[in-house]
Amino acid sequence: MDGSRPRKYEFALLVGLIGVLAVILLGALERAREDVEDAAVQAEIAALRVELLDWLAHREAWGGKLPESRNPLRWVARQPAGYLGELDTPPEQGGVWYFDRSRQELAYRFRSGREARFRLARGLESAGAAGRLAGVALRRVDDARE
Repeated sequence: MDGSRPRKYEFALLVGLIGVLAVILLGALERAREDVEDAAVQAEIAALRVELLDWLAHREAWGGKLPESRNPLRWVARQPAGYLGELDTPPEQGGVWYFDRSRQELAYRFRSGREARFRLARGLESAGAAGRLAGVALRRVDDARE
């Protein structure tokens, strides 16, 4: 009987240790998920910038008028997956793209609730911005990396 008592303590200690390690692992997995989500946002914006430059290069070669809309997704033929459209208020759900009409910015709402925001800069606003053609650039206007 005396031999079973220390085994119960050992078992309890083992369960506690496994619990602590599980909590640490879940935190690390959550940070990794956010990093992957942020990388996907950056890749989507890079693709959108390429599409904008392609559209602008075509316009430079063949002429035409720039769209009046400040929504960059109205300039290109493709929308990112999860795009909700032009909204007046931020959506409740995460993992979605939307165009904020009040701030005139394209936004991605992360699952954690934070947002990455991008603004279509035109004319003098885009001076000095990398990747600009015909005075147009898509710039990040927040610092969502915490």
